[in-house]
Amino acid sequence: MTTPRVFIVRHGETEWSLDGRHTGTSDIPLTANGVKRVQATGRALVGDDRLIVPKQLAHIYVSPRTRAQRTFELLNLGIKDPLPWKEHGDKPECRGPDCDARVEITEDIREWDYGDYEGITSAQIRDQREKQGLNRDWDIWRDGCVGGESPEQVTERVDRLIKDIRERWQAPVIGKSKGEAAHHGDVLVVAHGHILRAFAMRWVGKTLPDGPAFLLEAGGVGTLSYEHHNINEPAILLGGAFVVS
Repeated sequence: MTTPRVFIVRHGETEWSLDGRHTGTSDIPLTANGVKRVQATGRALVGDDRLIVPKQLAHIYVSPRTRAQRTFELLNLGIKDPLPWKEHGDKPECRGPDCDARVEITEDIREWDYGDYEGITSAQIRDQREKQGLNRDWDIWRDGCVGGESPEQVTERVDRLIKDIRERWQAPVIGKSKGEAAHHGDVLVVAHGHILRAFAMRWVGKTLPDGPAFLLEAGGVGTLSYEHHNINEPAILLGGAFVVS
């Protein structure tokens, strides 16, 4: 029986991710090492006998930020149609396995808007808040960002994306045999650290003030799915196995 998955991919390393600066609207390019690591991830995890099987992807959502789009390019999924952006770098020498999924840019998975906290570290944010007479014990999941987004605003947009994924791509196939399913239901989401952690929390019905109990490294990949082939039992898949025909 079919149990679709959602693969969440954080963009590769940037200079700001290296030193902990909050990167929302700023479009910082990947480092050379970040490029190499994403390419290695693509070789290890993307393929007909790997974790992410391109021909099983029903749809792909990508952030509007260049660093996320370049990360997607480097994964080398073998997309047949033109991408909805002008490519940000050289194409891979060898195209990956064919993938029929359409790539969609969505604002719903752009990074958290950090407002006044853009480009500074958590330590600097706490110092700034203390000077402004605000609580120094800052927690983005509880407090949000001055001049930027609140947890409630982030929740609204990730919930909208989750609803779209479940209704359009996964509810029609979950629990069905391969012969019954109209398409494969796996979905790929390429975005950013805080927003993907928020997405995963909302996937399993947790509120953002509950706080995250997990991390996602730059260039890292996570997997979300369901228990018991049931669309009403979303779960975090702690360990996904490679596919063997």
